[in-house]
Amino acid sequence: MAAPKQSALPGTRPTGAADEREAAAKVREMFGRIAPRYDFLNHLLSFSLDRVWRRRTARQFRHILRRPEARVLDICCGTGDLALALARVRRRALGSGQAAPVMGSDFVEAMLERAREKALRGGQAAVFAAADALQLPFADASLDLVTTAFGFRNLANYEQGLREIARVLKRGGEVGILEFSEPESGPMAGVFRFYFREILPRIGGAISKSEAYAYLPRSVAAFPSPSELAALMQKCGFGDVRVTKWNFGSVVLHAARRA
Repeated sequence: MAAPKQSALPGTRPTGAADEREAAAKVREMFGRIAPRYDFLNHLLSFSLDRVWRRRTARQFRHILRRPEARVLDICCGTGDLALALARVRRRALGSGQAAPVMGSDFVEAMLERAREKALRGGQAAVFAAADALQLPFADASLDLVTTAFGFRNLANYEQGLREIARVLKRGGEVGILEFSEPESGPMAGVFRFYFREILPRIGGAISKSEAYAYLPRSVAAFPSPSELAALMQKCGFGDVRVTKWNFGSVVLHAARRA
């Protein structure tokens, strides 16, 4: 029988964080420390499937990316892998045509430095800048697409994050949230939990010398279930919420349209 899921929090609460301000500060510090090993560990611990999930997510929004004028933002972008995947899909869709660059934002500068380096090496049309996902520096109704991969879970307030995304999206604009989730049932649920809770934190901690990979399974366990997140998205002004599950339900893409 599957273990009962913990109650979903208003936002992430790393150990020792008493409120949203402290939670954000701890997340920023944690990810700043692991930035040098972040890509290596992501690929190692996911058996490089994280690349596949980001590519699939980017392709889900090809209908927007093929519009040269569409403004696209990837929030909580980390080292930029999803933003760069979006840029590659856009380049293939448009060929040699000119288009606005994909934008990526994060509040951890050490991550952004690596994102900029990768964009430069790959010749991708993507730009990266520091920004807090709960207070985005964009005008109301100014973006066509907002995405995030494995970063939304780290926000100190999920509802505020969704309302901020809704604020900056144009009416009819779309959002894509790619996140981890605990499989609720099925033969792989127990295997996933054992790997995620016992193996992953040990390997990640040994290589990164950080508590970030012990925080990861705790944060996933406390994150809203796919149905709970879908309901919260509807509450925050999104319609046509579509839930796509991969990897036995451990990776979930929520896609929706700004109502």
